[in-house]
Amino acid sequence: MLLWPDWSKHRTSRFAMATTRRRGPGLEDPSMELDDYSLYSHLSDEELVHLAIEQSLADAACPAGPTDITPSPSQPAAQTQSNPAQRARRVTSSRHVYNFPSANAPRPVQPVPSPTPSAPPPQPPRFLHLSVKEDFSPLELLIFNGDTEALKTLVRRKSCSLTEPNADGWITVHEAAHYGQLQCLRILIRTHPNTLNTCTFMGQTALWLAAAQEHVSCVEFLLERGADPNIPNKDKETPLFKACEKPNEQIVELLLKFGGSANTSCSQGVTALHEAARNGRVKICKMLVECGASIGATNVYGIQPFFTAAQNGNVDISKFLIKKGADINGQAGDGATPLFEASKNGHVTLVELLLSHKADANRPTNSGLLPLHVAVQRNHTRIVTILLPVTSKARVRHSGISPLHIAADRNRDDIMELLIESGFDVNANLSDERSQMYEDRRRTVLYFSVCNRNLEAAEMLLEAGANPNVDCFNPLLVAVRQGCIEMAMLLLRYGANVNAEISTHPSSFPSAVLLGMDNLPMLKLLLDQGCNALACFDCFYGNRPHPVINSPRRRSEELRYSTDAPYQRYIQFCEAISNPSINRWAGPIISLLLNYVGHIRLCSKLVDHLDSYDGWMSIKQKAIPPHPLMQLCRLRIRQLVGLHRLKLIHILPLPARLIRFLCYDVDCSLH
Repeated sequence: MLLWPDWSKHRTSRFAMATTRRRGPGLEDPSMELDDYSLYSHLSDEELVHLAIEQSLADAACPAGPTDITPSPSQPAAQTQSNPAQRARRVTSSRHVYNFPSANAPRPVQPVPSPTPSAPPPQPPRFLHLSVKEDFSPLELLIFNGDTEALKTLVRRKSCSLTEPNADGWITVHEAAHYGQLQCLRILIRTHPNTLNTCTFMGQTALWLAAAQEHVSCVEFLLERGADPNIPNKDKETPLFKACEKPNEQIVELLLKFGGSANTSCSQGVTALHEAARNGRVKICKMLVECGASIGATNVYGIQPFFTAAQNGNVDISKFLIKKGADINGQAGDGATPLFEASKNGHVTLVELLLSHKADANRPTNSGLLPLHVAVQRNHTRIVTILLPVTSKARVRHSGISPLHIAADRNRDDIMELLIESGFDVNANLSDERSQMYEDRRRTVLYFSVCNRNLEAAEMLLEAGANPNVDCFNPLLVAVRQGCIEMAMLLLRYGANVNAEISTHPSSFPSAVLLGMDNLPMLKLLLDQGCNALACFDCFYGNRPHPVINSPRRRSEELRYSTDAPYQRYIQFCEAISNPSINRWAGPIISLLLNYVGHIRLCSKLVDHLDSYDGWMSIKQKAIPPHPLMQLCRLRIRQLVGLHRLKLIHILPLPARLIRFLCYDVDCSLH
């Protein structure tokens, strides 16, 4: 079983393209003549290909290096030329197929170092993948090994296999160009000059394949013999395009010298200059421009070569193209500018270069975003600092989203601090269009930070003057639903409305109580801050029987904006506490609420809840008058202080124990 390199990932057809590297020095003798090759003249074609296969297996068992094999009179063997840069293309031949015995173990694959921003990706190793190969073309093996003597014999016999295409339309001249076998290529072109511009089924000529594999000598030979440098493949990629894609300066120079068109574009509209700009090859760009390449050519996405250079952070090419008159503010189809792309990809030097040449930092994309927006999104702090002085706040407002929104959404606290110090409005709202992208219709920067449980960012915004009561759903309700007591305390300290309601799903009691009933410490915090407990006992049915109703909606849906018609009736506390996930806590919840109310009457449904468990009978008694005078006094004092000043009650000129009593840190009883 012969171990054969698998190149299936590197070919656009069934034949896998070989990896990119130059062919080593070969043996070239321009004066050789066809009649000199008579070593195999007594063999048939079938015997000849068998010998080529046997020689290949013998080579696999020997160390790499030049090897001379002298045929014996009894058993002639094919003389081969060692080529350290040879590569294989995995095929399924449409010609001769043979099975072979096993050979040596596969050669180790060299690791490929990871590319860095300062260094381009390295060339692929000699063999990217090794796999077991049982079926392949003996004729291809002959070309692969560069066995010119065997090839010469086939030529003298006028073998039709030399020009017979396989399933992909490849003939031997394609194989020779692909593997970089110059001597084989010379023999084939001299014998069959009409195959010079023959195309495979994918439109690849021998010149195209040689250029794609960077075989400089083969490219030069084919061009000198009259190969057309402007025949593209099926994707309209010319040999020049492939040479710039690699890139290879020598081949580009040769192709341009022999008439290669610098402005031909592939099916995606990409030109050779686009590819050279992407790869950062200044010399190639200069050669192309000198030969008439258009610096304003656009691909199907409206991208120009200068845009590509900026996108990839190629400063030298950007400088060159600017000198040649490139449009520094040219926009792609989505409205992105070179500055936008450089900001997005973190190319600091290029951003500075573009701004020094008056690039417009306030030209938005089709979605309305500015370079500052995307720099914040990608966390490029240095670029944010550069863009802040040249970005118009009016243009930011017109975009419908503040960079602060993005910083809060991505938890970019350092950048958020920079933006606040630069004067960006902490109360900026998302536009209606952008707000509708969220189920909860969020608008403010603060809402994003609260949703992310980012306490530091929320405090930064509140200290800068953020209003916690603007959004459709109060950020406090988000903190309560999340069970984040520290966030709730922070919001309440800065004036969050403790009695806020869910406007799209109203209830007869504060929505914060609805969301916090399964968290008694959170519920106590809300009540301490003035949450209206009395509304929880204001039942429409009172002592009358309550009708059977559907269970209240799931809590996960409470902060989801709905376009459906609003509920015809308010949800009552006694209905909410009947939810199976809550009713086991009914007693402790009712007991806690009773501490914050005076004379009330429990409805029949709440009484049923308290009667369902013997341990809750004392809670039921707690609701029956008389109530402790101290409790009534505390309630009255807190009422006079007012809801918005409760957080300042600790500064009253009163004894510490009385302050603690007013803050519910001291209980009161009938005695």
